[in-house]
Amino acid sequence: MSTQARNRGLLPLLLVRARAHRVEPITTRLVASISHENAAYDTSGVVPDQDLWRSCHDNVERVLDMLVLAVLPDGSLASVEDMEPLFDAARATGRRRAEQGLPLDDVLRSYRIGGRLIWEDLVAYADPQLDPESFRDLGVWLWASVDKSSAEVARHYRATEQRLLRADAQRMAALWEGLLGGRAREQAFAQEASRAMDLPAESPLLLLLARESTPDEAALAVDPVVRPLGLTTAWQARAGGDVIGLLALPEGTDHRSLVAALGRLTGLDGGVSGLCHRLADVDRAFEQARMAAEGLEEGAGVLSYDERLVPALLLSSPQIARQLVDHWLGPLLALPPTEGVELLDTLDAWVATGGSTSRAAAALPCHRNTVLNRLTRVSALLGHRLADEPPPMGLALALHARTIGLG
Repeated sequence: MSTQARNRGLLPLLLVRARAHRVEPITTRLVASISHENAAYDTSGVVPDQDLWRSCHDNVERVLDMLVLAVLPDGSLASVEDMEPLFDAARATGRRRAEQGLPLDDVLRSYRIGGRLIWEDLVAYADPQLDPESFRDLGVWLWASVDKSSAEVARHYRATEQRLLRADAQRMAALWEGLLGGRAREQAFAQEASRAMDLPAESPLLLLLARESTPDEAALAVDPVVRPLGLTTAWQARAGGDVIGLLALPEGTDHRSLVAALGRLTGLDGGVSGLCHRLADVDRAFEQARMAAEGLEEGAGVLSYDERLVPALLLSSPQIARQLVDHWLGPLLALPPTEGVELLDTLDAWVATGGSTSRAAAALPCHRNTVLNRLTRVSALLGHRLADEPPPMGLALALHARTIGLG
């Protein structure tokens, strides 16, 4: 038998011997090297020492198992199917590091360090030394095993990461729905929501309801307003294309100036609540923002609840609002559309100008006598002499209710 053939026969022996005696020493070196070369493990503190040691041990053991299996008695390589059970350590590591939150790049870097140390150990303890062809084969098999192990780590890391993201999204959605439903009056729930959303449980808050937006778009739109004030914000998408944003105000912040600044934003439509003072009041703030945004047309901007108290009042009692419309506007709504719309427009202008027929005529526009004639017609239909007195409050409310779709 030639010297080369005898040396080639040493490779299986070397691998079996390494599998039996070198796992522990390689593991010890690998743990030390990761701590020295891969600072994320030390600085993050998310991987316990015992966890790191066990993971290194199991993965070194599995890579050596793959190398032993790779050299079949007939000199051929084992199939991929034969290797599948040996990736259990890599898969477990990928899942566990994702759960711990260690960046994937740092996990994969540790596998490269491990591959290098296994190679150095095999070369150092090969006795006698292997021939060049055996060294080449060993390198090919080793790095193929490390690469495949790394791929399994990455695959299971990403799958676990996606599962955790879905679970976190579901948890956040549940917390938001609990907030909007009033559960934050329970102290334990308020504290949980506070921690998860990074918002103070007791703090001045505004709730912004943005229509036809996404959390990223809404956050970007309000950033020029909230960033200089040092506000903490949290955002959540809801069904139907709405986005909810909570703005936590530092003590002493002038919330009226903030609301006014939000109202000047372009590219964002919705409503903003009045000021509330704790997470336990968010459900009421949500209703206020919803009422402020009710019936908005595209391009209306952000309207505040405090400025829309009349529509909010009507929306909070829709049955009464409809009765107001029936009482004050029913006879006009029963007219043929052309005449009814003309009279309703005249009423809108007259009420909006505080009962001034001259300013109503300028707003429409038409002659002042035309306004007087139409008011006389409306007075006859409604049984009220409108032109002789300021606009009745009931009429003004009825016109508001019709504007927001309650009549």
